[in-house]
Amino acid sequence: MLRDLKGFAQFISVERGLMLFMIVVGASFLMGESIVWSSALFLGAIAFSIWSAADAINNFFDVDLDFLSDPLRAEYTKKLGRLGLFVSGGFTVLALALGAFTLSPHVVLLVGLGLLFGVLYSAPPFRFRKTAYKPVVNFTVGAVPVLIVAAFFNAFSTNILALVFLMGVTTSVNSLWEDLADYASDLNSGSRTIPVILGFRRGLFLTIIMGYSMIPLMVLVGVLFKFSWIYYIALIAMAVFVSLRLFQERLTLFKDYKTDTKKLFQLGEILAKDFVIIATVFTLSLMVNSMLRIDPILF
Repeated sequence: MLRDLKGFAQFISVERGLMLFMIVVGASFLMGESIVWSSALFLGAIAFSIWSAADAINNFFDVDLDFLSDPLRAEYTKKLGRLGLFVSGGFTVLALALGAFTLSPHVVLLVGLGLLFGVLYSAPPFRFRKTAYKPVVNFTVGAVPVLIVAAFFNAFSTNILALVFLMGVTTSVNSLWEDLADYASDLNSGSRTIPVILGFRRGLFLTIIMGYSMIPLMVLVGVLFKFSWIYYIALIAMAVFVSLRLFQERLTLFKDYKTDTKKLFQLGEILAKDFVIIATVFTLSLMVNSMLRIDPILF
């Protein structure tokens, strides 16, 4: 029972869905300019449903690749068989129904676009997941949910566009980290992701640079929305965490890779897991600071 629950959670990537949920909740507070829990939770459910639908269909078509990179998920996906498509279809219907319940045509349109990008990303004959365009499509994973919130509250401004861009870039960089973790399976399957095209080490350096380039954008969003000092403390902690990891693994990055490529591949997997932690902390920080902006409490 517990194994099946864990398998299902991995099949729809619950942790990523919860990250999008927190992003939407935080964005709802910012755009509603009050602690609007009912609207925030409702819009968060839409974002979670879109993600679950998109990731379920992706894992259904990725099952053979996942046997190398994520055996537990692949095993569960194989066990589901065609039922996996019905799971994706169920979340698709739920997302559209929740979107229609808002009575906003713009929200419904954006929900539909989010689901469409999920199909383009995963399903044949498109399968952008196996191309260098993967980060571009992944940009929509973070951008569309924030745009849904903006459409719901009819709130569009420079600040909100900056937040949309930041969330899009975050999910794009996350897809690069995923490509590093999936490098072996992608290479064997003939995928043309960026790390496969550039080579693992160059792809790793590009991903690290992209990760650091997000910091100024994160700071800009904090300044635009007038977040408290807690937000910046979280950013510093995340930057230090990554920097210490890179310093710890400097020999692998600059020397040992010449004689032991296995260590380099392992480092890519470690950093991919680290980025999930960082992304979770950042989205939690964004949600909490959105609340503190409305109701500072002791801060």
